[in-house]
Amino acid sequence: MASHDMASIAQALVAKSKGILAADESTGTIAKRLTLIGMPSTEENRRDWRELLFTADGFADYISGVILYDETIRQKAKDGTPFVDLLNKAGVIPGIKVDMGAKPLAGSPDEKVTEGLDGLRERLAEYRKIGARFAKWRAVIDIAADQPSNYCLDVNAHALARYAALCQEADIVPIVEPEVLMDGDHDIDRCYEVTSAALRTVFAALDTQRVVLEEMLLKPNMVISGKKCPTQASAAEIAEKTVRCFRNTVPAAVPGIVFLSGGQSDEDATANLDAINRIGNLPWEVSYSYGRALQHGALMAWGGKPGNVGAGQRAFAHRARLVSAARDGRYSAKMESEAA
Repeated sequence: MASHDMASIAQALVAKSKGILAADESTGTIAKRLTLIGMPSTEENRRDWRELLFTADGFADYISGVILYDETIRQKAKDGTPFVDLLNKAGVIPGIKVDMGAKPLAGSPDEKVTEGLDGLRERLAEYRKIGARFAKWRAVIDIAADQPSNYCLDVNAHALARYAALCQEADIVPIVEPEVLMDGDHDIDRCYEVTSAALRTVFAALDTQRVVLEEMLLKPNMVISGKKCPTQASAAEIAEKTVRCFRNTVPAAVPGIVFLSGGQSDEDATANLDAINRIGNLPWEVSYSYGRALQHGALMAWGGKPGNVGAGQRAFAHRARLVSAARDGRYSAKMESEAA
């Protein structure tokens, strides 16, 4: 199963100064984003928004790959160029979200399990033909007084590992995303405990299912306080506990960790990534796979108006430049106000 190609793609996705743009919002999620700017979620409007991102000047300096949604990977730019070709020409690797979303877990309906394994082998073969070179599957782990259960951790880890093995069979690099949510009032130590348990369970399942660690990436949450926790941890504490957690659970053979932003503000997601990278001497490349934290400022600057495309692209490039600096441990808050 070993493939030099998959290992080299995994490494290219976490190249210095670069990370991944998650533009794989489902139709329902992107409708919520477009509603913020008073725009109906038509196929044309969704395409226009993604085209704004994919044609921004210099974005390939900071973005190594883009995770696409099923609709998006099949779309073409206004001039008729398929988005996949547009990205490849810019030197950006196309990827695809392949899970079918989190559904109530049978036997524990307050918890979630991600579905989408049925027919996945065939879908991966099709996506590979269209041009996808990596994929993503997200598991959702909620923290509550008696959650997550070991049952929830086990079934989500099993699904992630099944997905990853099928990806590697199809010559597609899997991004394995066990997201411990930051909703709730738990403190950072509780997040540390649950994130550690989730990662241990995931890597045990990956080992059982013969997933080649050198040919995958991990997309986890940071170890962080819950949004409703009265005491919010500092960037330094988040960095220290995140690094300690991952050193204890993530094998050094994994080429890279691409953090999700998980509901953090643009600035927090940038500052926290910077603090993690400043610790240094880590066994993996530590980068980003951000969705909202890379897109929000651009969406607001664009506002759905054709005359504002340039402003939206400048806002996107500005945030991408800052997140890239954080990925290299050289971000500072004063860069926020520097000219976009």
